[in-house]
Amino acid sequence: MDAFDAEPWSDFAAGMAGAAAALAGLLFVAVSINIQTILAHRAITSRAAEALILLVTPVFLSLVLLIPGQPPVALAVELFVLAAVAGAALGWLSRPSRRAREQPVASWVGTTVVPAAVVALAPVVAGIGLLTESLGGLYWLPAAVAVGLLGGLSNAWVLLVEILR
Repeated sequence: MDAFDAEPWSDFAAGMAGAAAALAGLLFVAVSINIQTILAHRAITSRAAEALILLVTPVFLSLVLLIPGQPPVALAVELFVLAAVAGAALGWLSRPSRRAREQPVASWVGTTVVPAAVVALAPVVAGIGLLTESLGGLYWLPAAVAVGLLGGLSNAWVLLVEILR
């Protein structure tokens, strides 16, 4: 079944790696345009870092899927490591004390907490599913990629447009 074999996922991974990398590059443009405003506020700086991690994690998830001929155990370990690194960074950046006072709690949860949780947990579930041939296996990775891209784009929009209002 395709849920437990990385080879059929190569087209998806190649497409997502390119798309996510391009979006991460555009984030750098957004940050460079408003760098003075971003650097003036700790919460906004954290939001820029979150956006970068949310956009770059799909690149790395896609890259590990593209490694040819690797055994499922190796892919699962790589997914666990990526989830741990991204999850730790996102958890630290999205802690409540980093929320800007101006940002409503519902907005913070929707644009910070939920994307961080999905991007950190979906690869773990995919890795466990890969090892146990259950839980939908690799079908959790599109959720991590989609939510990561949406969260990153949402934060990029704030960095490019909303901070100027």
